[in-house]
Amino acid sequence: MMMDETTVSLRTAAGDAVTDLVLEVFRLNGALLAAGDAMTRDLGLTSARWQVLGALEQTPMTVSQVAREMGLTRQSVQRLANELVADGLLAQSDNPQHKRAPLLQLTALGRRRLATVNARQAGWADALAAAVPAAEIHTATTALQALRGHVNRT
Repeated sequence: MMMDETTVSLRTAAGDAVTDLVLEVFRLNGALLAAGDAMTRDLGLTSARWQVLGALEQTPMTVSQVAREMGLTRQSVQRLANELVADGLLAQSDNPQHKRAPLLQLTALGRRRLATVNARQAGWADALAAAVPAAEIHTATTALQALRGHVNRT
């Protein structure tokens, strides 16, 4: 939080630093979602739809499992899953572990669409990575992981 002489913080200097980081993460999240939406728009996807497809790339999961994995609400994943099933990108199958919670899995079309997006994202990420030293990216990642761990425990 940028302060001038008339602003008094109720936080410590470290608390101000965390607040600055959190606000920047919020801004970055918005920018990343907008970039992802632009990258996937012509494929009939959004960042949110891409996120659900990506969660299912390796193994089928239930809506609740996807929500937990991605840090989303079950209701939002259910809405997206319904749309992706209707669009032929996901299919549902019986779940031997839970009769009322079907497994979601990528269809052949969903796999092709995800592969196209992943190829676009790879070039985009490489170009972005060229703008910031890798060591700084690794440091930022480590700090964000540590903060997430503390937030999840509170």
